[in-house]
Amino acid sequence: MTALAAIETGTMKAVVRDTYGSPDVLALGEVAKPELTDDGVLVRVRAASVNRSDWYTLTGLYLGRAQLGLRRPKSRLVGGDFAGTVEAVGADVTDVRPGDEVFGGRSGALAEYVCARARSVALKPERLTFEEAAAVPVAGLTALQGLRDKGGIRPGQRVLINGASGGVGTFAVQIAKAFGAEVTAVCSTRNVDLVRSLGADHVVDYTREDFTRADARYALMFDNAGSRSWSDCKRVLEPRATVVLVGGQMGNRLLGPLGHVLRMRFAASLGSRKAVFFVAKFNKPDLDVLRELLEAGKVTPAIDRRYPLTETAEAFRYLGEGHARGKVVVTL
Repeated sequence: MTALAAIETGTMKAVVRDTYGSPDVLALGEVAKPELTDDGVLVRVRAASVNRSDWYTLTGLYLGRAQLGLRRPKSRLVGGDFAGTVEAVGADVTDVRPGDEVFGGRSGALAEYVCARARSVALKPERLTFEEAAAVPVAGLTALQGLRDKGGIRPGQRVLINGASGGVGTFAVQIAKAFGAEVTAVCSTRNVDLVRSLGADHVVDYTREDFTRADARYALMFDNAGSRSWSDCKRVLEPRATVVLVGGQMGNRLLGPLGHVLRMRFAASLGSRKAVFFVAKFNKPDLDVLRELLEAGKVTPAIDRRYPLTETAEAFRYLGEGHARGKVVVTL
C-alpha cells in the first residue's frame, strides 16, 4: 500500500513488534494513524533515530516491564526521536502550524506519522536536514540537561567525558565546549579523530592510556560509558566533583546499566564527591536551546549510519553492538 493510500484509509506504515526480544521481532506493519489531540501536533515523519532507551524497550529490561507491560509490550510501536513536517495541530496549539518543519520526541516515532504533544516539539533548525534533526532530541537533551542541570557546568571548568564517541557523547563534547569548559574526551583509537573534530581540547585513547591514572583532576565527569568503578574514577576527581551518570554497559536483562549506577551512587555517598543519575525530560524550552546551538553551528549531529524504514531491524542490530560513532538514523 502506498503512503497516499494509507492516509486515505486512516492507516500508516510503522515498525511494530508483538513481543520482547532481539531486533528479529521487528516487522513493518500497517497500523491506525494516530488521532490528533487538542494539545497535539500531527507530524509526517521524514526521519527518526534509535537510542539505547529504544533498545531496552525492545528487549524488555525486566525492571521497566511494570510500565511497558509485564509479559508483552503494551504498545506495538517503537522509536522516540523524529523530524518531519506538521500535518495538523490541535485546538490548543499556537506555536507551530501545518507546513512547519519540526523535530521532537514521542514514543512510536518509527512510523509514517506521529502525534506528539506540543511541548515535545520545536521548529527544526533550518541548517539541518531531517536526518540530522532526528538525531538530536533524546541524545541532545540528555547531554544538555546532564551537563547544565545535574552537573552545573561552568566556563573554564575541567570536564571529563567518558564515552565521547556515541550518540550522547558526541553531543556532550560539543555542548560542554559551548558552555566554555575545558573538555577531555575518552574514546577508542578509531574515534580519536572524530572526537577531536568535535572540539575536545584533549582526547584520551583508552586502548593506550588509562585516564584514571593521569595527573589531571576534574570538577565534572560526564560518564556515558559506565566502564570504570568509583574507586577508579575518584582518582581523577576534585574533592567536591560531580559525576553525572548517563549510560553504561548493556548489562543483564534485570537491571541493565542500572546495576553500575547503583554501585556508583552508593560508593559516592560515602565521601565528599557526588554521583547523580537522571533520565532526560522532553520540554520545548530545552529543545529551543538545542535549536539555537545547532543554528549557531556550535553543535552538529554526528551520524554514523542511515537505514531505510524497511531495514530498521538492522539499525537496532548495529546499535546493539555498542560501537556506533554518533547516531544511527532511520529514513522514511
